[in-house]
Amino acid sequence: MSDDEADEPTVPIVCETCGTTSRVPLSELRESIDTHNEHRHDGEEIAQVDPVLADALADAVAEDLGLYGDE
Repeated sequence: MSDDEADEPTVPIVCETCGTTSRVPLSELRESIDTHNEHRHDGEEIAQVDPVLADALADAVAEDLGLYGDE
């Protein structure tokens, strides 16, 4: 494993239908989710980025973009 690979952040993905969770490198995220869903769920979008992380990221981006306005 190269230093770049070791330093790359990982992202949690979950599949509630299968009852599985895993962490994959950010660069492999889309491919990992697509492969899981294709092989396990006939392409239906079931596995996903951990919803807690996805919500937190969406909130952080919205705040950075000033979409929440002044409260």
